[in-house]
Amino acid sequence: MSKYVSKAEALIKLQRYCAYQDRCHKEVRTKLIDLGIYGDDLNDIIVDLIQENFLNEERFAKSYARGKFRIKKWGKNRIKQELKQRQVSEYCIKKGLLEINTEEYELTLQSILEKKNLILRDKNAFARKKKLAQYAIQKGYEYNLVWKCIENLHHS
Repeated sequence: MSKYVSKAEALIKLQRYCAYQDRCHKEVRTKLIDLGIYGDDLNDIIVDLIQENFLNEERFAKSYARGKFRIKKWGKNRIKQELKQRQVSEYCIKKGLLEINTEEYELTLQSILEKKNLILRDKNAFARKKKLAQYAIQKGYEYNLVWKCIENLHHS
């Protein structure tokens, strides 16, 4: 059963979709294809959404970076990787990452390492440090910064 929607209906649906939460172009394109909109109609709707400021990839990248950092405590590498998967431009990714305050970023990393350190059972200091580093790097924090914070943790 095909759920064909007119171009006008699709535009209204997508305006609501974008107003609810910032979206990237890839999400909008996928949504339109799901609604059975292709080709020129699809491109026309995307142009309308951009002109009416419902769709703004730089705004999306900024809110995505802020949200994933503040809520999920992700590092910049993970955020950058996720934005690339969503086909966000390099320019918008850079703008998005600028939303993360450097001091807050380092304090957050220090905090997640301290919490993780409390639940690790290893008595061996080398094994502990290795597990802490793996954990933080997996969350997307930069290798050098992770090791700097681990050394601070063990000297305080």
